Amino acid sequence: MKRIFLPFLVLLYSAVAFAQHRSAAWCPDNGDGTYTNPVLYADYSDPDVCAVGEDYYLTASSFNCIPGLPILHSKDLVNWEIIGHALPELEPKALFAQPQHGKGVWAPAIRHHEGEFYIYWGDPDQGIFMVKTKDPAGTWERPVCVIPGKGMIDPCPLWDNDGRCYLVNGWAASRAGFNSVLTVRELSADGTRAISSPRIVFDGGQENHTTEGPKFYTREGWYWIMCPAGGVAMGWQLAMRSRSPFGPYEWKRVMWQGSTDINGPHQGAWVHTAFGEDWFLHFNDKGAYGRVVYLQPVDWTSGWPMMGKKGEPVLRHRKPTSHAASVVNPQESDEFDGGTLGKQWQWHANYSQFFGMPTADGCMRLYTHDLSESFSSLWEAPNLLLQKPTAARFTATAKVRFAAKEEGQYGGLIMMGRNYSALVICRQGDTFVLQRHTCIGADEGQAEARQTLGTIAPTERDTIPYSPAIYADMYLRLTVKDGVCRFSYSPDGKKFREAGDAFAMKEGKWIGAKFGFVAEQQGRESNRGWLDVDWIRVTK
Repeated sequence: MKRIFLPFLVLLYSAVAFAQHRSAAWCPDNGDGTYTNPVLYADYSDPDVCAVGEDYYLTASSFNCIPGLPILHSKDLVNWEIIGHALPELEPKALFAQPQHGKGVWAPAIRHHEGEFYIYWGDPDQGIFMVKTKDPAGTWERPVCVIPGKGMIDPCPLWDNDGRCYLVNGWAASRAGFNSVLTVRELSADGTRAISSPRIVFDGGQENHTTEGPKFYTREGWYWIMCPAGGVAMGWQLAMRSRSPFGPYEWKRVMWQGSTDINGPHQGAWVHTAFGEDWFLHFNDKGAYGRVVYLQPVDWTSGWPMMGKKGEPVLRHRKPTSHAASVVNPQESDEFDGGTLGKQWQWHANYSQFFGMPTADGCMRLYTHDLSESFSSLWEAPNLLLQKPTAARFTATAKVRFAAKEEGQYGGLIMMGRNYSALVICRQGDTFVLQRHTCIGADEGQAEARQTLGTIAPTERDTIPYSPAIYADMYLRLTVKDGVCRFSYSPDGKKFREAGDAFAMKEGKWIGAKFGFVAEQQGRESNRGWLDVDWIRVTK
């Protein structure tokens, strides 16, 4: 599909490979020394951050999405860039070869200790895990199961000044049968195993029900646990302190919605910077957009970390002090020219090479995946290639070529969640039809509905005798405005026609809605078809 001479392509790639992305859809940096929340208008649920000198590293829950444990870097806590992932696949591999919605990686904590980066997370069905590395943008070691068992979530380690290591965690009522309590136990000095039994150090009871997501710190002789309570939608932030890691802890509410429109400021990370400033990053649930990330100043004048403005979250504030911080945002568009996927992409299950791979001429090829005979919706499909929306309003346009080898193979653009809708090119007989595939209640087993919008003549046909393909070249577009999606298409990329009715986005299981590409088939009798994506460009 690319028609670029190789020497020019090499020069072009050299020029852009290390360029930092600035989003046309959402940039929190106002350019005047202030920022506007959210600093990440994307679903980075349960964010945690560690500071290493003047650099900040963030990770977040990834659940069943792969690669997991995204790693973002910033120089000022406002401008963030995706630099990698710590988890290339989930185990057990056989289980996570298929979508396991809402399972997998819950509420990680990232820490830097003696030259190494550590991430701990809870898998509510298997236990508490840890990975580590010396280079957060590089390869991380294989996960270690620190504490096996069900129900443990939201772990966070603390290495004390004497080298001893402690771990705090919450509990999932869906697995353990209880919640709202926090427990602390001691780990081995290398953080790989428990060497003491857990002790309940806080019980939220009725006053602070749904206490969860704890983060463990020390400051001026005190052990601090910061965590949310009250639930995602209408909760608040707690800070608690003790002279011993095992308590007892006294507590105080340090942030709540108050008179603002920022409901339920939820779990996150306290950061003390190299410039002596204190900040708190937390998530706010935006429904279909997922859990987006806000940045709040922290005031310790009272001896407690009061967040925002006197405990109420702020929308606009001066930026944290920094040196040489540039305006950069998480990647969205992708030209697929570098031989690898952009770091914004994730699959719905562990990756298989049969899902697809980049091509030498600058495309991402997705092969049609064999759906089960009992197929009801794409909730079951592991090969969806998706990314997070990064703004309330944006337009994503993709240039694609679809190749079909047999009847019923299809590929196109999708907005995925508990409800989903896709605009696809589908082979029907010796030609193509344009269709909308929509499902309301996919997570509840509801069946997909298909609407044919028109016929598309093939732009090319194979002449080979065995398994010939027919091809369709098309531009597909998704326009999102305040949670409502509209699809359109164009043969030439100039004049676009609407394709079906508007669709209301719906979040997934513990994640926001995600958009990207789909390529499927049912009852394959010959070779797979494929969707070659030349590029996707996200604009305002």
